[in-house]
Amino acid sequence: MKLSKREKYAVSAAVLCLVGFVLIRFVVSPFMEKRERLGRTVQTKTGELDEMIALKAEHDEMKQKAESSKVRIADRPPGFTLFSFLEKLAGKVNIKESIKHMKPSKANLKGSPFKLSQVEMKLQNVNLKELTPYLHKIETSGNSVFIKRISIVKKGKGEGFIDVVLQVETFEM
Repeated sequence: MKLSKREKYAVSAAVLCLVGFVLIRFVVSPFMEKRERLGRTVQTKTGELDEMIALKAEHDEMKQKAESSKVRIADRPPGFTLFSFLEKLAGKVNIKESIKHMKPSKANLKGSPFKLSQVEMKLQNVNLKELTPYLHKIETSGNSVFIKRISIVKKGKGEGFIDVVLQVETFEM
């Protein structure tokens, strides 16, 4: 079979186009797709690594806070109870006679060596000048005691007197 020069060029061009198509379709294109997939994977893994680093820093900070809390709790006076602490503090700031009731409770915390100790306390007929030092001394006592909730209602004997419900909590070993 004899082909003319023109036909030979046409067949050669067709073969080159076919070889080019096969190379692009089965070699270059998969290579480029794999490269893009790897790029996306690297970006995803980099994001996950950044998140893991941030979580580790947060975990380390929480661990440090837990350790410092253990130290503060261990440094409390022997026999420390939240109930007696609040009662003694009320006596020091002269609002003990305003205590209507105190309800203590304790709860175990899952997966923690700590127990949550809470006292709900109702104060009647106090004024802000009496209440403010009491609240300040609770929060700044260094015994890891915190006011979780406070409710203030204007009532009482006369002008400037209020009723207060406090929920105070601390952790115990």
